[in-house]
Amino acid sequence: MNWDSIIKEFITLWVVIDPIGSIPVFIAVTAGLQASMQRKVAIKATSVAAIILLFFLTLGQLLLEQLSISLDAFQIAGGIVLFLFALTMIFGDSKPDEEKKQIQGSVSHLAIFPLAIPSLASPGAMLSVVMLTDNHRHSLEEQIITAVIMLSVILITLVLFFMAGPIQRIIGNAGASVVSRVMGLILASVAVDNILKAITAYFSLG
Repeated sequence: MNWDSIIKEFITLWVVIDPIGSIPVFIAVTAGLQASMQRKVAIKATSVAAIILLFFLTLGQLLLEQLSISLDAFQIAGGIVLFLFALTMIFGDSKPDEEKKQIQGSVSHLAIFPLAIPSLASPGAMLSVVMLTDNHRHSLEEQIITAVIMLSVILITLVLFFMAGPIQRIIGNAGASVVSRVMGLILASVAVDNILKAITAYFSLG
């Protein structure tokens, strides 16, 4: 694998994992938490996302083929899940975020959903790692390089999450709530776009 391919894969994985776009989601769901707790959420979220993406990188294609599931069908299903999640961000209840975070056990839940899934390990990210490590087109060495690239993007995401605290202090909880709803609208658009692309590819409408 040459440097051009490595850079191309890095850009692809950066776009689908979207570290920058995940920062507002992180801020929104950890508003009201202490800095130490925010770091724990960040570490757990990125760790879970890395494990999930590594699973799909190594076994995703085999699993889908064994279940006779096409990549287009997987993308449509993922798009629907992402769209439903986006609706919860847009039309979430009015209960203060601080009260939600005070519930025991909620921190672990927040790290997994929505941060690990579907913000970082999104359907698009899962689909991308499967396609970038296609067993019929890429050697084991190339797949290992792709795994390293993916993990580097996750590591950068963790660093950005650690820097989210100062951002949160600037915009406040109200700002985080606004950002959450704006991000929800963007995620809904991305989800619909993924669904339409998969339908177009499945029915050869392009």
